[in-house]
Amino acid sequence: MTVWDDLVGQTRVQEQLAAAAKDADALVTAVSDGKPLDQGSKMTHAWLFTGPPGSGRSTAARAFAAALQCTSPDRALGGVPGCGFCDGCHTSLIGTHADVQIIRTDLLSIGVKETRDLVRRAQLSPAVGRWQVIVMEDADRLTEGAGNVLLKAVEEPAPRTVWMLCAPSLEDVLPTIRSRCRHLTLSTPPVEAVADVLIRRDGVDPERAHSAARATQGHIGRARRLATDERARARRAAVLKVPLRVADVGGCLKAAQELIDTATDDAKQMAEEVDVKETEDLKAALGGVAGGRMPRGTAGAMKELEDKQKRRKTRTQRDSLDLALTELTGFYRDVLALQLGSRIAIANVDVHDSLDRIAESSTPAQTLRRIESVIACRDAMDRNVAPLLAVEAMTMALRAG
Repeated sequence: MTVWDDLVGQTRVQEQLAAAAKDADALVTAVSDGKPLDQGSKMTHAWLFTGPPGSGRSTAARAFAAALQCTSPDRALGGVPGCGFCDGCHTSLIGTHADVQIIRTDLLSIGVKETRDLVRRAQLSPAVGRWQVIVMEDADRLTEGAGNVLLKAVEEPAPRTVWMLCAPSLEDVLPTIRSRCRHLTLSTPPVEAVADVLIRRDGVDPERAHSAARATQGHIGRARRLATDERARARRAAVLKVPLRVADVGGCLKAAQELIDTATDDAKQMAEEVDVKETEDLKAALGGVAGGRMPRGTAGAMKELEDKQKRRKTRTQRDSLDLALTELTGFYRDVLALQLGSRIAIANVDVHDSLDRIAESSTPAQTLRRIESVIACRDAMDRNVAPLLAVEAMTMALRAG
């Protein structure tokens, strides 16, 4: 199993990254032997991976990072780096390699302070590996100030440092940064390819795997969760009942409140799993005694952790709501396909009766307006409108059609 096996439906991107990894290996060897560098190398110091959610942007970046650190002896025989078995590949993929830094945030943004720490790390030479690799999975969450800090590092990189930035689209990254990166675009993987991965790697029942892949329209992460998590299936079933529950004002308001309550419960569950342990670990690190008062001078650190946990809870709630809105968009997309007699595959086959009912009782123009109302709700939450107000406005618009 090579490091590229998890790249689902991205043959072109895999070929480009494999060629770059091979050139990077030759580059390191040439420097070590004092030979001249190949000016036509496909390797560069900064990469930007873009693609729709679920396309595997971070998976591609991690696989490339592992290939750059590959120490397989087959490389000397002309093999492509990225065997998946050597220590360099294995530790890079599981996130324990000393020279591979994986940056992801469960907060709303990545600030200047965190970015400066990364830039300082990027100036270091590799400790044990062949390259110093920094993978930023949420480059679209960089604040403007953080982006300007990162720009300097990308403009003047250290000789053996590689930046890998992941974002949904080019427009989500500062123009000055993206102009200095090599751009790779990933596409939504085919449903069959996603189902095959769930069956082969996760041991999911074939029927459930195909159903999950089809329902999530090729989103790998959501498909895996839907296929393996009963709670996720129950939450999706509840969301897909919303179009049938907005016949009156009371139903609209109740459906909106339930969507908010579900998102709040998701955030609360994550807090229960993570926050308590984080708090106890920090108290122990600061010299606190169980059941006793904290030492002087530690209040600031505890307050900083509380603020971080609060921001993480906000993002978890918004992510949960965003997933529900994505599923609603998919529902009305299927309704529109039925109304127009389109030949595209229906994603939500398991609720075909509901799709038929809505399609027969409305017009394509109404369906389009409903899709627009869901998109408007997402935009409103991006502008920090109170979630309940945004969702209530959406459910009322769904009723009006």
